[in-house]
Amino acid sequence: MRTRAAVLGATAVLLAASATALPARATPAAPGLAWKGCATEDHPTLQCASLTVPLDHARPAGRQITLALSRVPHTAKTSEGPLLVNPGGPGGSGLGLAGFVASALPAEVAARYDVIGFDPRGVGKSTPALTCAPDHFAPVRPDTVPATAELERRNLDRVRSFAAACGKAHADVLPYIDTVSAARDLESVREALGAERLSYLGYSYGTYLGAVWAKLFPTRVHRLVLDSIVNPTGVWYADNLTQDHAFDARHKALMAWIAGHDEAYGLGTDPARIEADWYAMRAVLAEHPAGGRVGAAELEDTYMPGGYYDGYWPYLAQALASYVHDKDTRPLQKAYDAFAVVDAAGANNYSVYTAVQCRDAQWPRDWRRWSRDTWATQRKAPFMAWNNTWYNAPCAFWPARTRQPVNIANGKLPPALLFQATDDAATPYEGGVLTHRLLAHSSLVVERGGGNHGITLTGNSCLDDHLTAYLTDGTVPRGRGEADAVCDKSPAPKPLDPRTAPAPARGAALHGLLGFRG
Repeated sequence: MRTRAAVLGATAVLLAASATALPARATPAAPGLAWKGCATEDHPTLQCASLTVPLDHARPAGRQITLALSRVPHTAKTSEGPLLVNPGGPGGSGLGLAGFVASALPAEVAARYDVIGFDPRGVGKSTPALTCAPDHFAPVRPDTVPATAELERRNLDRVRSFAAACGKAHADVLPYIDTVSAARDLESVREALGAERLSYLGYSYGTYLGAVWAKLFPTRVHRLVLDSIVNPTGVWYADNLTQDHAFDARHKALMAWIAGHDEAYGLGTDPARIEADWYAMRAVLAEHPAGGRVGAAELEDTYMPGGYYDGYWPYLAQALASYVHDKDTRPLQKAYDAFAVVDAAGANNYSVYTAVQCRDAQWPRDWRRWSRDTWATQRKAPFMAWNNTWYNAPCAFWPARTRQPVNIANGKLPPALLFQATDDAATPYEGGVLTHRLLAHSSLVVERGGGNHGITLTGNSCLDDHLTAYLTDGTVPRGRGEADAVCDKSPAPKPLDPRTAPAPARGAALHGLLGFRG
């Protein structure tokens, strides 16, 4: 997972190289929050504040921690109140998302909301911020596929070491880094804002956080938007195994896209042959890492973001073509720098990711179970089965006690609006359908054939029209089938034209904020 600055800054290098309105409140009206200007060039009205909340909500007078908040204030005479936005993760920083959402929504809609971003507990500018092992992803890592006992031992040593480092550095806070605690933080934000109810827009893991908050505080929900939806019954071990199959399918979709542009890449028109070229490249890099930095594990990390957003496909396709034709790894190394290098913010994100996921639910403690399940998956979906297992494997050795997942079934909510792409790899389609059934009165909007993760506010007018109508006055579509409304997928990307710089895409901006892996 990465911050917007890391992803978009590195991508820039690549580009160079190739219901009833509430009365309006005055700006300082939020009790307990001292908003100060923190404007950026893109968001000149952005404000920032911090909020103190209990580390343990069961002991409100005990140790306190702080949450970092951002806000784009409403400008209309009447206000719908606060709209909290969350990019997912867990571990994603949401401070930058407020400005993006406020600018991406139609101006007349954004003007009626105080759009609030926040860094969840443990993340970014919230304190304390977790960092367990800053160099955990330093290249070159062992090959993720443990074809030998030595490779398995080396990978196991890495994940055991990471779990132990988290326990050593953050033993006092790990029992309180979880989704339920974060959901209770949202209620603290509501109280500090002085709002009777909140609206919420969450992407990816943010859909589970939002659903848990809504389950705990249903009468505090004004409007609830969930985009790219976690299957709440698979939290988290089963969900990750399901992801493996979906990411393999999405990787094959990339191979098919390359095959459809033989004039640009010269790799032929057979997707299976192109996929064989990719695995041949992987085998060589496992023995001879590109630039001494991009081995097999790093190659998987580089191509995995293509499963989140097809706007990255032209860069990944060029990296493969340059290697196959000329054994030139420079485009691959640039793609690795853009999409896969884990910086300090990424190390923090991953530390919170593991802390939340490992605490949220019970995980197998017997490594033989992990190995057996992953080898079974690998035989059918090899692209990232083992990579994903090692990413989550610290949970097999986690030093903090676990809790039970939350049953998000909810019949007490106002109508919620859900968005899901049918071919989403990170949160497969079934999660959206199931959550639709569990949230009474909700409506599901489906992007048919879409494979991106995070689909609203990326330029698909059909999807955005439904979002706009809902945020304007609560209007939701109603249908009789599995979905209440169906939108055509966004157009696929085109190969890069070396003669012109590609125009900035709103999808790239959003996916830079959402990051990867959640």
